[in-house]
Amino acid sequence: MAVRKKRSISVPPDLDSQIEAAAARAGMSYSAWLAATARKEFAIRAGLDGVAQFEREHGAFSSDEIAEAQAWAKAAIERGKRTGARQRRTA
Repeated sequence: MAVRKKRSISVPPDLDSQIEAAAARAGMSYSAWLAATARKEFAIRAGLDGVAQFEREHGAFSSDEIAEAQAWAKAAIERGKRTGARQRRTA
């Protein structure tokens, strides 16, 4: 079993309700949902840092490159929907 560190946190009641509902929809515990969401946030930040580093070294992406990336992402989402790919749960 994975080692866990216990924390006591305070959140506003409305945010607490939203987290509880999101966790239930995902079939996850409150804690697992928070951990998965934090991991996603760190992955997003790392990706944005990677893009910034690339642009510092190679220059900004052109509007054509951005449009191509957006089209690829949209197609990937659609492929995932057609194949029934599910979001991976991490906790």
